[in-house]
Amino acid sequence: MRRLFPVTEETAAQAPAGGARTLGRGPEGEVGPAGGVARPPVGGPVGAAAVVDREWCLAELAAAYAYPEPAPGAPRPWLRANMVSSLDGAAQHEGRSQPISSATDMRIFGTLRALADVVVVGAETVRQEGYRPARVRDEFAGARAAAGQTPVPAIAIVTASLELDFTLPLFTSPLVPTLILTGAAASPDRIAAAERAGAQVVIAGEGMGVEPARAVQALAGLGHTRLLTEGGPRLLGQLIAAEVLDELCLTLSPTLTAGNAQRISGGPSVAVPHRFALASLLEQDGFLFGRYCRS
Repeated sequence: MRRLFPVTEETAAQAPAGGARTLGRGPEGEVGPAGGVARPPVGGPVGAAAVVDREWCLAELAAAYAYPEPAPGAPRPWLRANMVSSLDGAAQHEGRSQPISSATDMRIFGTLRALADVVVVGAETVRQEGYRPARVRDEFAGARAAAGQTPVPAIAIVTASLELDFTLPLFTSPLVPTLILTGAAASPDRIAAAERAGAQVVIAGEGMGVEPARAVQALAGLGHTRLLTEGGPRLLGQLIAAEVLDELCLTLSPTLTAGNAQRISGGPSVAVPHRFALASLLEQDGFLFGRYCRS
């Protein structure tokens, strides 16, 4: 896996003409802090491209994708999204993201889950992708325990109707209770059915739907400050419009799908495009794995 330098004042001054620099991450290399830049080995060449002939281990990926250190006092929730897109802008192929994904993409997917307190997902994505409870990953067990996290992240489903199949493993066999984020006007019968199935219902809106800012604060009130959303596009569009998204982890898949598949976000456009800054960029087999943070 290669790490490409983000363009900062420092790297822009050093980068060769004609493109971004690439840094091979040798044994003496160092992963920069979240939002930072990988440094070359001491005494090594600056600006020279080198190919890394090994995949990063999970600990290295976890360091590269670490959440920001919380400020003193009440920690501020940090909401990141993880999405995949084809070269021509498709977020799915035939209704699912798997066909445009890769093995490395799934390793990063698993790492991001292992770092999160909770995974926020829309009800339609739960239905289309066949969501299951998060599984224990032994490689991250010690780090999660040391951080005061549950063994796995909770899954939080955003839904106005609560039209969900409560016989699915997401409700019958999670290690931690599945959360349902809904509005105060949701059907009492569906709320009761969800609670009988073992889900914890969280009210995060005055009407039928969920208000994104209230959802973020409600999850933080439950102690979940490291938030991850995996979409789908409609939910991500709502989070963008509400200006509660802090970070986007975007996999750019070297595939073309044509067709009329959704983009990674949907819904009404915002009045002014939201500008995010490139924090880091990784490459493997033609896939680009970018992290963009609110600028």
